[in-house]
Amino acid sequence: MARIRKSDIVKLVSGTNKGKTGKVLAVLPKQNAVLIEGVGVGSRKVKPSQLNPRGGVKDIHVPTPLHKVALVVDEKAGTTSRVGYNKTDAGTVRVARQLKNKEIK
Repeated sequence: MARIRKSDIVKLVSGTNKGKTGKVLAVLPKQNAVLIEGVGVGSRKVKPSQLNPRGGVKDIHVPTPLHKVALVVDEKAGTTSRVGYNKTDAGTVRVARQLKNKEIK
């Protein structure tokens, strides 16, 4: 199971973008990375083609390693937490470790 999921709000804890927050657009489990909205945007040169006759420069998202992000539990305060799992009668539930095992939606 993935501790960080699509549409979670995460905060970067290290690197050049340290302190920035953003929404997870995609999780790449094979690369152990995530794509974050507004963070890690690079550019790629595109050759001219029939669909794009002028070519040019295209913006792309660059994956961010999972060990550099932490889940944001309280958006107003910006507090982060590690993620764990608890088994309940309904099934397995994600919980925030820094908030005394409070359930995460």
